Amino acid sequence: MTTAADMLATGFATLPDLIRAHALERGDRTAVADAQGSIDYRTLDAMMDRVAAALQRDGVKPGSAVAIVAAPTTDYAAVFLGAVRAGCVATPIAPSATPAAIAAMIADSGAAVVFLDAENAWALKGQQLIASVVLFPRGGGGPDWAPASAGEQAFYRFEDWLAPSNAKPTPVTIAPEDPFNIIYSSGTTGTPKGIVQSHAMRWAHVSRNTAAGFDTAVTMIATPLYSNTTLVSFLPTLGWGGSVVLMGKFDARAYLELAQLYHATHTMLVPVQYQRIMALPDFDDFDLSAFRFKTSTSAPFSAALKADVVARWPGVLVEFYGMTEGGASCALNATANPTKLHTVGQPMPGHEIRLIDDDGVEVAPGEMGEVVGRSPAMMNGYHGRSEATRDAEWHDADGNRYIRHGDVGRFDEDGFLTLMDRKKDLIISGGFNIYPSDLEAVLARHPAVADCAVIGVPSEAWGETPVGFYVPRADAVEDAAIILAWVNGQLGKTQRLSALHIADELPRSAIGKVLKRELRDRLAGAAA
Repeated sequence: MTTAADMLATGFATLPDLIRAHALERGDRTAVADAQGSIDYRTLDAMMDRVAAALQRDGVKPGSAVAIVAAPTTDYAAVFLGAVRAGCVATPIAPSATPAAIAAMIADSGAAVVFLDAENAWALKGQQLIASVVLFPRGGGGPDWAPASAGEQAFYRFEDWLAPSNAKPTPVTIAPEDPFNIIYSSGTTGTPKGIVQSHAMRWAHVSRNTAAGFDTAVTMIATPLYSNTTLVSFLPTLGWGGSVVLMGKFDARAYLELAQLYHATHTMLVPVQYQRIMALPDFDDFDLSAFRFKTSTSAPFSAALKADVVARWPGVLVEFYGMTEGGASCALNATANPTKLHTVGQPMPGHEIRLIDDDGVEVAPGEMGEVVGRSPAMMNGYHGRSEATRDAEWHDADGNRYIRHGDVGRFDEDGFLTLMDRKKDLIISGGFNIYPSDLEAVLARHPAVADCAVIGVPSEAWGETPVGFYVPRADAVEDAAIILAWVNGQLGKTQRLSALHIADELPRSAIGKVLKRELRDRLAGAAA
């Protein structure tokens, strides 16, 4: 039989096959742990078989979507991976979306079956779900209802739906270009789009981590399983035979307690999670000496916060910059590059980034431009949206396909990329380009400011004008007017904030991105 090591040394292997090999070679090793317990590789492999066999029994064909709307658990992991083993397309959906949006995403995916936990089953009661419903968790509990307008569709409890314990699915041949999963965008810029990612893309995420030590890892997962941010750590850990610890709702102190308990070695956290952890007065009292590899992505990560993590948290810190859609990724080893913490690093091996102007022409070295990228890890496209897929692409003179990242950036003389801002967030005021991130960096330096964001709003005089929001620190004494005057004293005339608003907290997605559209809506609602 081919070993996991042999597979990992080839040009392509599927994640289900790698997990099968780990089950045979290191079956007693913990694969996934959650708040209720843990399962080893042998158990995970058997559960994946039962899920895949049940899907085949119910006539769910390869290439069909299988939706999951639930909190992260070992059963969630088994369903996700079992669907992939059956040749289906795992489709994790954010429980944080509205019930109507969740139902719309399920419908958009074309899923024939949807897995819900009890909380989300209650939330979706009354929504029109065409898919069959399987209710987590095993052991009973939860609501007893049938989905609206289900017609011939069925409603099961997970333990009743699973195939028998000795069930084996019919083997499915999987090609690199076949879809692995659909990830729905956060909707921060409009209606969520289904991003189709292939087995080749996921293989690239696994195979590129040769030196990361995932084969002996204990990886802390504190972000949702419906996020690509999570999957780029979750899937490589299992692909290499490490152990994953799934955390439910994030809490900074609970995270440190779990990390200490499990002797965690690896983690992926978004910047706001690092911020909350490092702010704990007793952070230094926790034993984090087992950590070897910490990563971050998905949102701006301030240089000061990176420096604090490097100084006080053992192990290497690497920031990744990229997109769920793929394109190209940059990596910044913050531990090894203390003078480059304001950047997102350099393009990874095999990844190519170019910067283009508004006309799609590549800019000169050292100039700012829109980021476009290509690599082995690129989406197939947006599910059912060919026009949106075309809009997300750029092609060079040789016809090579790149993905538009939506960011504006500049390379320095050493090839490190500095991001200026999201292109859509650029404020044009009186003909001048204003980058909100520049203003946010100044606002964040004020000692009374715990968190902040800047948006552009319509202005009769200037076309647009920048407006700030900030969350005050608990011990802050200055009011907004004093802080506004201080900030504007640090900014150029064309950059100055026209207003500054206090907020209890900034609206963020589950992976820490500030939802600036909600801030704009908040101002529009107040003015109405």
